[in-house]
Amino acid sequence: MRYIHHLSLLVAAALSFGFYACSSDEEEEKPVVEEHSDFTNANDNKEGSTYVNTEAGVPSSKFVSRMEMPKLQSGDILIVHQATDMTGSPVNYSVGYSPTDHHSRWVAFRFDNDMKARKVARKDYNIRPQYPQDPLCAATVSSDASFNGHDHGHLCASADRLCSREANDQTFYMSNMSPQMGNFNQDYWTNYEGFVQTLGRSCGPNTSSTTSWADTLYVVKGGTINSGNILKTIKVDGYNMPVPKYYYMALLKVKNGNYTAIAFWIEHKDYDTKNIANVNADIAAHAITIDKLEEYTGIDFFCNLPGSVEKSVEAVCLPSAWGL
Repeated sequence: MRYIHHLSLLVAAALSFGFYACSSDEEEEKPVVEEHSDFTNANDNKEGSTYVNTEAGVPSSKFVSRMEMPKLQSGDILIVHQATDMTGSPVNYSVGYSPTDHHSRWVAFRFDNDMKARKVARKDYNIRPQYPQDPLCAATVSSDASFNGHDHGHLCASADRLCSREANDQTFYMSNMSPQMGNFNQDYWTNYEGFVQTLGRSCGPNTSSTTSWADTLYVVKGGTINSGNILKTIKVDGYNMPVPKYYYMALLKVKNGNYTAIAFWIEHKDYDTKNIANVNADIAAHAITIDKLEEYTGIDFFCNLPGSVEKSVEAVCLPSAWGL
């Protein structure tokens, strides 16, 4: 089968890339977490996951300690895209990809002083392929594969990544696409995307004239592909792909070493957005704790936080701390 052949190639590639040096993106996490005596990296020595090489020639396994990275699940492929047209080739976004579902389990990224920048426009609609097969993962479906009446819904939104041409173009890879209802993708989901973008672009260092909302915002987005949480399956490129029943966001911010977290659990359906009187109130109505989101999805979010910090911040949901 094509999938088994592709996966075997990925495993072989992962083994061959094991001798590259660590990147600056991995190293930047270490001062944050290693000062805590209870720190354990939940992704250390994780077996059963496949790692692929990044655009900058670094094995994706080098980035598992990043703060936004959920705990990897056995059988998934870790894809890490780097924007090589930016100084230092920063990580653009990461994907936990389920090759058996041909759908991402999650997409993780961050807003900081560099990645929040607005320097380019959205990829031109006339460029083909509009949605390329992910060049780092042959297990993803082919370029511009039809979602059978569903939109190609971004998980890491195009507007999340306007910091460089490459960073924006990478958000159109098939590994970042999820089959979404047109109304949900184009109208309702965009309210949540805009909320995250507003917060993300309020991050960065304090200056003499401004006070930032946070130093960094860590974001994980996804659609449910676990059993019992899908609407149906559709044929994509000859494979069965799940249509998520729910979409979610997990957010973690850090300000002066203090962490705060919140999650959102959103049913995938058509919404009458014209009757939403207050967008922020509607967003707040879907807010839950990270603990509850982990219960719903079976995913361990922000597993690279120090243990005591993770336990405390993931148990609290305080919308007012997020401007809601």
